[in-house]
Amino acid sequence: MSPLPTEPDALLKRARADDRVALARLLSYVERGGATARAVAHLAYRSGVPYTVGLTGAPGAGKSTLTDSLISEVRGGWPDAEAVAQVAVLAVDPTSPFSGGAILGDRVRMSQHALDPTVFIRSMATRGHLGGLSLAVPDAIRLLGAAGLRVVIVETVGVGQMEVDIASAADTTVVVVTPGWGDSMQASKAGLLEVADVFVINKADRPGVREARRDLEQMLDLARPGAWRPDIVETTATAREGVDELWRAVALHREHLVRSGQLAVRRTERVAQELRRVLLARTEVKVDELTAGEEFTTAVKALAADELDPYEAADGLLAG
Repeated sequence: MSPLPTEPDALLKRARADDRVALARLLSYVERGGATARAVAHLAYRSGVPYTVGLTGAPGAGKSTLTDSLISEVRGGWPDAEAVAQVAVLAVDPTSPFSGGAILGDRVRMSQHALDPTVFIRSMATRGHLGGLSLAVPDAIRLLGAAGLRVVIVETVGVGQMEVDIASAADTTVVVVTPGWGDSMQASKAGLLEVADVFVINKADRPGVREARRDLEQMLDLARPGAWRPDIVETTATAREGVDELWRAVALHREHLVRSGQLAVRRTERVAQELRRVLLARTEVKVDELTAGEEFTTAVKALAADELDPYEAADGLLAG
C-alpha cells in the first residue's frame, strides 16, 4: 500500500475504501482543530449523515459493556431487514490533565469488537468542556458518515452536562440506569427525562429492577404527554440478555422519527446547535486575542482606578 497522504481529500478517499488508518488520521485532524479541521469538516458536510445512537447515564451503569453487546445487534441490521455493513463507536471520555487525550481506553472496554474490521472504535476527549461533549464530536460524526459508516454509537462517560448534551448529537438517545439507582428524582433533576428516547435498566440480574422500572414509569406518567413515550428495556449486558430488545426499541424510535417527520426536524435543530457552538468557539478566540493586548491591560488599570465600569471597558475593547 502507498504511503499515507496528509491532504484531507486524499485521506477521505482512502477512508471510503475502508482504510481505517486514513480515517483515524482524519479524526485526529478534527480533534486538533484549526485550519485542517475546518478543511475536513468542509469535506464531511458534503456527504450523508449517519444514524446516530447516543448512550449515556451515570458512571458504573455498564454503558461500555452494553455498547459492546449492542454492536453485534447493529451488525445484524435493522429489524426491517435494512443491512448495516459497518458501525462506528465514539467513546467520549474525560480529558487527561497531562496528555489532553481521553482518560479511558476504547479497545480495553470493547475488546469483543476491537479487531473487527467492520467496527471502528475511537475514544474522544471532552477537551475540558466541563463534562459536555467536545466541539469536535459533531464533525467526527459527519466524517464517519462521509467515510461510509451508516450507524454511529456515541457513548459518554456520563458526567454532569454530558448526560444532557448527548441529545444534541444523537438521533436516538438511550439513557442507562441500574437497579437501586438511588434518588428517584435523579433523572428528572439531570434533565434525562427530557432527552431520553429509550430507557435501559442494565444489570437487570440484580435486585431492585421492579423498583427502578416503577420509578421510571411514574416519572413518565408525570411528564408532559407527547407523541413518543420512551420504552423501558431491561438488559444484562455481561450476558447479552435483552440487548436485542434494546436494538428493536431503537429501531421503533427511528421508525417513529421517519414516519412523523421528526428526524428532519431534529437534524435541523442539531445543525443550529452546531452553528451556535462554532460561533461561541470563534468568539472565545476573539476574546483571548483581546485579553492578550495592551488595550486590555489599560482597561484593567482604568477599572482598578474606578475610572470605568466593566461594561464600559468591554464596549471599548469590542469597538476597538
